[in-house]
This record gives sequence, C-alpha cells and structure tokens, in this order.
Amino acid sequence: MITWHAAMERALYGPEGFYRRERPEAHFRTSVHASPLFARALARLLEDVDVQLGRPGRLDVVDMGAGSGSLLAGIREAVPPDVARRLRPVAVEFEPRTGPEGVVWATEPPEGIVGLVVANEWLDNVPLDIVEYTPEGPRLMLVDAEGNERPGPEPAEADLAWLARWWPERGGRAEVGRSRDEAWARLVGRLEAGVAVAVDYSHDVETRRPTLAGYRHGMAVWPVPDGSCDVTAHVALDACAVPGLETVLITQREALHALGISGRRPDRELAFSDPRAYLAELSRAGEAAELTDPDGLGGFGWLMQAKGPVSLERHRTQGAAVPPEGGGTAVFGTPGVAG
Repeated sequence: MITWHAAMERALYGPEGFYRRERPEAHFRTSVHASPLFARALARLLEDVDVQLGRPGRLDVVDMGAGSGSLLAGIREAVPPDVARRLRPVAVEFEPRTGPEGVVWATEPPEGIVGLVVANEWLDNVPLDIVEYTPEGPRLMLVDAEGNERPGPEPAEADLAWLARWWPERGGRAEVGRSRDEAWARLVGRLEAGVAVAVDYSHDVETRRPTLAGYRHGMAVWPVPDGSCDVTAHVALDACAVPGLETVLITQREALHALGISGRRPDRELAFSDPRAYLAELSRAGEAAELTDPDGLGGFGWLMQAKGPVSLERHRTQGAAVPPEGGGTAVFGTPGVAG
C-alpha cells in the first residue's frame, strides 16, 4: 500500500494513468466546454491586464492543463486584432500534444510570463495526502489500486502544521492541501507581471470537509486509484494564495458578472423586431446562466493574484477584506445579484 499522494500520481499521470489513456472531456464537463462565453470573459480580463501592463510587445496567456487547447483558441478569437498579433498562447500539459495552430505546447509553464495565467480545474488534480484522526492520533491513509485503505504512519511535521492552520480538526478525515499550495506558488513564481487565476471546486477554512471523489463518463464513482477514473478533491484556495500579492478570492458567479457575463434574458421586444437576434441572445443567456449558477459552475472559486503594475480593483466585491499570512489583500466576495 502507498499514500494517497503517490496513488493519485500513478493513477492520473503514470504509464497507465487516466490522463494518458482517456479523453477527459468524455468524462466531465468544465466551464470551457459549457460555453464560449467563458473564453470571452477571460479574453476581457486579458485585455484589461494588457492595458494595465502598457500593451507589451509580447502578451502571454498560459493555460495549465490545457487539454485540447480550446480555451486558448477561444481567447485568441475573442481579443481584438492588435492584441491577437502580440499574443503568445501557451498550452501546458504533462506530456507533449498538438492542437490549434499558433498555440505553443509545453510540459512546464515558461519563465517570465507577462500577461495572464489560467489554471481552470487544474489544482483539483494535483495529488494530495489523506489523513484520518484515529485514537492513536492523526495517521496518513495508505491505499492499494483497488481502493482498500489502512492507517499508516504519522504525517510529516509540515503536513501537521498545514492541518493546524487550514483544516480545523473535526475528527474523521482531512485532505492535506500543502501540495496544491506549493504547485500554485511555483506557478505564480513564473509570472513576472500580470494576473494568475485558479478556477476550481473549492472550500474555505470554515467549510472544510472531505471531498475526495472519482468521475467516470460524467458520473461520480468511488475514487479507485487504478487509472480507470478521474480522482479529484476540492481545493483550499484560501490556503493556496501566495503571501504578499494583491489577492481576490470570489465565486465564478461574481467574477463573470464583473467581466460582463450574466444570465439576463433579452428584451421580448427584440423577438418581434429581430427574431434571429432574439434567439441568439436567448441562447447566450442560457449559457451564461449555466456558467453563473451558484449551485453549479457559478459556485466555483476564483483565486486571482496580481504582480507588477496590475490592479484587481474591478473584481472587488463587498466581501470582507482579509489579509493573508505575510501581507497583501484578500477579498472574500459575497454572492452576486442575479442578472
């Protein structure tokens, strides 16, 4: 038996791992697949970052866990020609791939990124360890390829410290998100100037709960780490935030509203004056409603962090400002008003 971290690494990215032998889009649907409006919203964010950076000669947009590269293609199509000419779209995947023309494929994010980094449903697949609180104290859970478990050794001091800070003990099980914090910090370290955005299933320190799950063909299944299914867990985005940077932590609903995406239905008068336009706008409203549904995709967390001469002011809501450890500003938003 091995730790859950090692089991997830093997099950997702090993020689027979899920992401080597499966097409992820056949198993789950992300915001990218739900509507091109998601790419258009990120294109709008990229344009805002571009202006604040003074329209640099090379503008990067990096997509972590890019899949087929469709998000980058959608962003490139949505930005104005001047931005498109300066754009360097980089798709990062764990093994070399090909995709839309003009996209640079890489297995690691480049150094010195100037622009926008997007990690859409990336951190939830960063392997982590599972701890169970036993009568003998906290123990790392060990697991085999069939999903059978038993308690193992005591967690490392660094994991115990993470749990003490970010996962108040409530008995039962806990998911140690320290590996996600480190992965995000490495990614943000590649950003020279601009904004990094993580979009994911998430919870905060007040609502922590075990979430380890498997997905196969759109259905939730037992998270058996044998490569046959996706194995994922919610992300502690509040813990991931790199200290010392301007930080905004809000829901996808709030973020997309700030970027001009809402589910507001078109005026019925348009149905009489221009029926085709009315139907097109009605379709877009339906897609926007799915992206901003607070009980679905709209409930995802957005962790936004800025470097250089870039402000996240437009994304602030009336949530309470909470400084993360080490400084900076974190804004935890309240649910937006339905559009």
